[in-house]
Amino acid sequence: MNVCMVGYGMMGVWHTEALKETDCQLYMAVGRREEPLVQFSTKYGYRSWTTDFAAALADNNVDVVILANPSELHAQTALASIAAGKHVLVEIPIAMTLLDAERVVSAAESRGVLLGVVHPLRFRSEMVSLRARIQAGEEEIHQVCGRFFIRRLQNVGATGYRRSWTDNLLWHHMAHLVDFGCWMFDRQPQGIQSVMPAPDPRTGIPMDCVITVQMTHGASIVAIGSYLGHEGLYETLVTTDRDSYRVDILKNVLVSREGPTPIASEQQNCALVARDFLAAVRDRRAPASPGASVLPAMRILQEVQNQWDARFGPRPLPGRP
Repeated sequence: MNVCMVGYGMMGVWHTEALKETDCQLYMAVGRREEPLVQFSTKYGYRSWTTDFAAALADNNVDVVILANPSELHAQTALASIAAGKHVLVEIPIAMTLLDAERVVSAAESRGVLLGVVHPLRFRSEMVSLRARIQAGEEEIHQVCGRFFIRRLQNVGATGYRRSWTDNLLWHHMAHLVDFGCWMFDRQPQGIQSVMPAPDPRTGIPMDCVITVQMTHGASIVAIGSYLGHEGLYETLVTTDRDSYRVDILKNVLVSREGPTPIASEQQNCALVARDFLAAVRDRRAPASPGASVLPAMRILQEVQNQWDARFGPRPLPGRP
């Protein structure tokens, strides 16, 4: 199976390292800057590289495209990949509007190709087993809370690499937390409220976000994030009638009433996403995180964006035209 990796940043590296443990062929690497692209392609043993995305899609030997490129390009590059008949795994977010997300999902269904989205919070074995117990009625879920705090006044990613694009708190990092809550509950929301300030004059984007989602029977999803945090925090907390389960993603620890337990690192956990997608293509089954399954979270994000637009006026933002 020949894989085309689009993007050579942290997630391009993580997915590549995960795939080196499989029998797939690292066939082609695609990027916008030739020098770092050549370095990436050479280091990881890709058979070829190109800065021409259209040429990569025209190569009939490419079976799977993994999109680890800037967020604002996900929808258009996913649609182009699908039109070319490629199976596509898209980094989060699938798109930066609900309409574009629906277009991508519909296109994949019409073309008959597999579409997956990188939502690694769904792959943690501790949460998979908890969700199974909840669905079996063994535990009743009351709340899912997620927190994400980093310091990001410049376009520098987690590895220290200076990006050519601007990240978006709502449509990227809050999407992780909101999707995790939707996946755990597996129910329709009853009400959505949000707080997101005007763009920060230093970055041109909103730097803080709070989302509360009311579910049935008084249950809730709470997602809080900021690009102004001096202390890095990334965690999810699920509260049930039996226990609470807090995953500290940066410290690789699960905390419950039994105390702290070591868990897989985020890179180890994320590796499961790409490997599952390739297995799904091989076995002709749905991936564990299919495109259509992320639409409930995208509807919530779109409502939050609509609320912000109503307060401050619809406008293009850096990283979100």
